[in-house]
Amino acid sequence: MSALTQRLTDWWASRTSADELPVKTGPTRYGAAGSMPVQLSGFDQPLIWVTLTLLAWGLIMVYSASIAMPDNPKFAHYAHTHFLTRHVVSLVIAFVVALLAFQVPIQMWEKIAPLLFVASLLLLIAVLMPFIGKGVNGARRWIALGVMNFQPSELAKFAVLLYAADYMVRKMDVKENFFRAVLPMGVAVVVVGLLLLAEPDMGAFMVIAVIAMGILFLGGVNARMFFLIAAGLVLAFGLMIALSEWRRERIFAYLDPWSPEHSMGKGYQLSHSLIAIGRGQIFGVGLGGSVEKLHWLPEAHTDFLLAVIGEEFGLVGVFAVIGLFLWMTRRIMHIGRQAIAMDQVFAGLVAQGVGIWMGFQAFINMGVNLGALPTKGLTLPLMSYGGSAILINLVALAVVLRIDYENRQKMQGGRR
Repeated sequence: MSALTQRLTDWWASRTSADELPVKTGPTRYGAAGSMPVQLSGFDQPLIWVTLTLLAWGLIMVYSASIAMPDNPKFAHYAHTHFLTRHVVSLVIAFVVALLAFQVPIQMWEKIAPLLFVASLLLLIAVLMPFIGKGVNGARRWIALGVMNFQPSELAKFAVLLYAADYMVRKMDVKENFFRAVLPMGVAVVVVGLLLLAEPDMGAFMVIAVIAMGILFLGGVNARMFFLIAAGLVLAFGLMIALSEWRRERIFAYLDPWSPEHSMGKGYQLSHSLIAIGRGQIFGVGLGGSVEKLHWLPEAHTDFLLAVIGEEFGLVGVFAVIGLFLWMTRRIMHIGRQAIAMDQVFAGLVAQGVGIWMGFQAFINMGVNLGALPTKGLTLPLMSYGGSAILINLVALAVVLRIDYENRQKMQGGRR
């Protein structure tokens, strides 16, 4: 009778899937009575489909937003498909590298996290050197590699994420002590921040600071310690803005982009972004029908791609993009929670760090395009034109899929 009961229990467990798992419960025997394993299919297919949807839509919009750029004398020597072709090349390279990254076990990522962090620091230093770093519009953020320009700040986001997760795992036993647990990590983030501000790239520094803060919080740092660090960061960014004239001008332009003083200066991009979104109304003017991309809205194919989406697809299109990013972030965070529930703390923190990264950067970009936040040079993940951003984003998502794959392998082994 007991054998029959055990078989029925095992059969019921195999037919049941779970939408939620505890965040931290200690060792868990998946497949035992009362546990609810997720359906095993190798890896998270909804996450893949959402990612492919964003990539495909981004490819279409990059072409739409850049097709008229050669009519501008500044880009007269470019073909109308120049940016489309380069974006396709970047996607191909990114897919190949992401497939290779998926083959790397999470344990190996944990081992090389410090080395990758040091490598990112060296590249951040190299980009500031003459004849190595490439300057555009007064900023030195790129290293020319022929087929694409590599942006070390994108690698730094991923490297800091891995390093912070590895650091929190190693310092779990002293997480209540500020100087032993948090201060060394804070120094590392400050060093990265100073190098980024020298480019300058305050937007990347903000994303990295939020990633590090998120991992500290999820890693279980004392609440008082966390809010103390958060207050320090807010104060630091406030001082950066207050002590920089051109950053102050951006804030003033954000507050009143339509004034004669700002409409043709720091508020020019924001005002034309709002015009584009306003023209789109509910259902948009149709794919390819944007007027603002015709040399009115600068950086339409990069930082302000959402404005073109809003003009051509309307409010419906903007809501669709927001919904896709919300769904993607939810799936990534869920994968991280699964890993932590199985005592894979490093993997769980990495996955949730990627969720924070994608969600926060998308939130900032959308806020800027919609006029809810001051103008900041951050691209829309997976959609905007930019080879190194696409490359690192797909590598990060490949690591998340690897975490999900290993989660499912462990759960499958637990039922045998």
